[in-house]
Amino acid sequence: VQLQASGGGLVQAGGSLKLSCAASGFTFGQYHMAWFRQAPGNEREFVAGINWSGSNTAHAEPVKGRFTVSRDNADNTLYLQMNGLKPEDTAIYFCAARRTFGNSIKVVTSEYQYWGQGTLVTVSS
Repeated sequence: VQLQASGGGLVQAGGSLKLSCAASGFTFGQYHMAWFRQAPGNEREFVAGINWSGSNTAHAEPVKGRFTVSRDNADNTLYLQMNGLKPEDTAIYFCAARRTFGNSIKVVTSEYQYWGQGTLVTVSS
């Protein structure tokens, strides 16, 4: 199993980035996917999640209206479009996969079985 996150970088406040997470080694379309982030000194926190088909999504309050999670099951790829970036969005962003038969999107790290290595997003003021 491999989750390869990419797309991070340095951007000015108000700018945009699109993160990608390429999945392999498991049946991508059978897993809920999510983005988490971890800033220095902070715990890892939920950012956004999406069910198998993409019909159900959830976004954390701090990113609602600015970030959008999506997926392409044909390409085994998860995305996070980030607009209106703020300095407080600076963190390492991780993608994660969760095998489930339910439809609810979980927001705690312990619910996810597979994790990527993370990609660093730095937002300057």
